[in-house]
Amino acid sequence: MKKLSVSSINDRVCSGMKEFIEESENKYARRLKKAADILVQTHEEKPIILLSGPSGAGKTTSAKRIEELLDKQNIETYTISMDNYFLPESQTPDAVDENGKVDYESPHRMDIKLLNEHMMKIANCEPVEIPTFNFAQQKREKGVTYERKKGELVLFEGIHALNPEVTGISDDIANCIYVSIRTRLELDNGTLLHPSHIRLMRRLLRDKLYRGRGFEATMDMFDSVERGESLYIMPYKDRAKIHIDTFINYEVSVYKPFLIDELHRVFNDNQEHKNHEQMEQFIDALEAIPAESVPDDSLVREFIGGSRLFA
Repeated sequence: MKKLSVSSINDRVCSGMKEFIEESENKYARRLKKAADILVQTHEEKPIILLSGPSGAGKTTSAKRIEELLDKQNIETYTISMDNYFLPESQTPDAVDENGKVDYESPHRMDIKLLNEHMMKIANCEPVEIPTFNFAQQKREKGVTYERKKGELVLFEGIHALNPEVTGISDDIANCIYVSIRTRLELDNGTLLHPSHIRLMRRLLRDKLYRGRGFEATMDMFDSVERGESLYIMPYKDRAKIHIDTFINYEVSVYKPFLIDELHRVFNDNQEHKNHEQMEQFIDALEAIPAESVPDDSLVREFIGGSRLFA
């Protein structure tokens, strides 16, 4: 686990913000390039890529950026979000936690039978109709027909991608990737911010922007999310031969203007969320970076909007 001091970030923001952003983006790009190079070497015998990571890890941007890198090397790659294989709550009665509440992280929320069938057909170059899942209305909708050509790669991304009970795909035909934040922020007094809180910042922004969910609602769900990570994601991360740290050195400075006022209000009004109050301490200590300085293909854009990858 790497550490990065808040004071060093502030020094870079004040002394050369543009260069700092470019350097940070290049570090992430090199991690992706290294992963893509490995995938190129084995693409004939391993046509499937399974990419997993916890909530807020940056799975979608990482998948799309890897797809672009492979396409540029003339290896056509198609990305499929496993979110499309979710089932409505009414059809997943077994997806409950120990208190009988809906367990939104449970693998039982997925149509495992259909996913397994599609994965094997795709590996064998047979056509499939990939569904679309409407989360707001909790229903499956008509999707698109896809047929892999020999030599092409298909990247499945989702929180359960590395769980063999969900995907049913052997490592003999699949490359496995695990993405997450592997960097801690550090204050001058030695206080460290756990990566889960950086992922929570990302999720707070994404949920508000794309799902109309307030900060309190996202925080209310976070304990369940972390429980799901421990039960359903972490046990399988060692299956991955490729690990990518998705932390962008300047990202929290960009999040500051989006988060600081609302977090201050939440922590003042609601004692239940005091366990997340450390986020505010770190955000307060950081110099802000304006959103318009962020490149349009940056992973940061997955959470603040404006990404060309999601156009």
